[in-house]
Amino acid sequence: MSTFFRKVWESVSSRSGSYNLNWNSPAPLDRRQQMTVMYSQSFTGAFDRIPWDVFLHILQFLEPKEVARLSVVCRTWRLLVSEDRLWIDLLQHQQEPWDSIFFGETQLRLGYPLQGIPSPRSQLSFMDIYGLRSQVPGSVIIDGGSGYCKFGWSKYDCPSGRSATFLEFGNIECPMYSRLRHFFATIYSRMQVKTSSQPIVISVPICHYDDTESAKAARRQLKDAMYNVLFDMNVPAVCAINQATLALYAARCTSGIVVNIGFQQTSIVPILHGKVTRKVGVELVGIGALKLTGFLRELMQQKNIQFESLYTVRSLKENLCYVALDYKDELSKNTQGSFEVAAEGQFTLSTERFQTGEILFQPRIAGIRAMGLHQAVALCMDHCQAAELTRDDNWFKNIVLTGGTACLPGLAERLEKEIRELLPPAMIYGIRVIPPPYGVNSAWFGAKLISNLSTFPGRWCMTRKEFRKRSKRKLIW
Repeated sequence: MSTFFRKVWESVSSRSGSYNLNWNSPAPLDRRQQMTVMYSQSFTGAFDRIPWDVFLHILQFLEPKEVARLSVVCRTWRLLVSEDRLWIDLLQHQQEPWDSIFFGETQLRLGYPLQGIPSPRSQLSFMDIYGLRSQVPGSVIIDGGSGYCKFGWSKYDCPSGRSATFLEFGNIECPMYSRLRHFFATIYSRMQVKTSSQPIVISVPICHYDDTESAKAARRQLKDAMYNVLFDMNVPAVCAINQATLALYAARCTSGIVVNIGFQQTSIVPILHGKVTRKVGVELVGIGALKLTGFLRELMQQKNIQFESLYTVRSLKENLCYVALDYKDELSKNTQGSFEVAAEGQFTLSTERFQTGEILFQPRIAGIRAMGLHQAVALCMDHCQAAELTRDDNWFKNIVLTGGTACLPGLAERLEKEIRELLPPAMIYGIRVIPPPYGVNSAWFGAKLISNLSTFPGRWCMTRKEFRKRSKRKLIW
C-alpha cells in the first residue's frame, strides 16, 4: 500500500497547474454523470487511464482506512472514495448482516421516539456511517427474559451467558433496589467488566400491561429503579427498552404486533413506531412455556414413558415437538421421532410431538380455559384497526414471534393460516407472521442492533446527569 501511495503522489506532483473543476455548475448532473465528467478531467498521471468503475473495484481490496486516505489526493478521488457502493460493499463484509445494518441506519439512527417517515436515502453517506460505526463503543447487553436472562458484549456473535431473570433473582422479599443491585453486580462480575467502562442496553420485561394510572406508575417505578441502581454503580449511560420492541427491531420492523410466548403466559403487544400502544391494549393468554412442558409430561406419563426430571421433558419439547398445520390431518400420520437425552438414553414420541404445541390453539385439550393464540392475535388486530392511530392500515400486519416456545417448527405457518381464516377478507391482505429471527435470543440481538448504530449512544441512552435533572423536575412539580 505504501508503494501505491508513493506512485500516486509522484504522479500528482509531476503535474503542473491547478484543478479547473467547476463544482457549482448550473447544469444539474446526477452522481454517476458527475463522477464520469470529473474523472475524465482528473490530474493523476497514469491513474487517469483507469476507468472509474474499475478503479472503484480496485479500492474494494484495500483496508477502509487506506481508502479514506485517498480522498486527500484530489477532488475527483474524494468523490470516488465517497461513493456509496464502495462503502456498502465494505459494510456487507461486517460481522452484522447487511439487512440489519441498512434497517438500523435508515430507520433507527435518529433515535427514540422514532420518526414516522424513515431517513431519506439521499441524506445518508455510507462513508460517514462506516466511520461512525467503527468508533461506536461496545456496550453491555442484558436481556431479562421471563424464564432466564441473557447477557453479553455487543461485539460478540451471541450472548455469552445466562442467569435467573432479575424479577426472580435473589431473595424476592428484599426491596427491588437491593435485588437489582445484586443482579447487575453478578452480571458484571461474570463478564469481568468494569461498570464505568461501557454503556449498557437493558431490555425491560413485558409487565404491568394496562393503560391505568397504577400500571403506568408501576412501569415508571421499575424503570427508575433500574436507572438508580446502574447510575449508583457508575455506569456512564443506560438504554432501557421494552423487550417486545427489541424483538420487533431484530425482525427489522418498527411497527407490528409482537407475540411473546413467555415462561408463564403469552402477551400480544401492539407496537407503533417503536412504542407500545397500550391504549389499544396488550392481550394476554394464560399459556406459556411452563404449561406446554407440563402438558407433555402428562402425555408421557399416560404412555408410561419413564423420565427422571422436568429437564428431560423440556429437552424433548425443544428437540422433538412441533406445531401441525392441520391437527386432524396430522393424527392420521406416522409422526414417530426419537431423541437421546444425556444420561437418560433415547426417547421416542409420536402424537405427543404435535399435541403439545396444539394447546396454544386449543387450550381446552389441556383443560385450560383461555383464548387460542390465533383468537387473541386476531382480537388485537381488530382493536388496532378500530383505534385508527395512523393513516397506514397495514402497520399491525407484521406479526413477530418471540420467546423460546415460539421457536417450535410450524408455529408461524399455523398461526398465519388460523388468523386468515378468522379475519374478514378486507383485513387479511399483507399479513405475515415472522418466526423468531434469532431464536431465543431475538431481543438480545435487537439490543445489539441498537448498540452498534452510528448514532449510539447519544441518541438512545440516558446519562446520569440527564436522569438527575429529570428527577429534580419531578420533585419540583
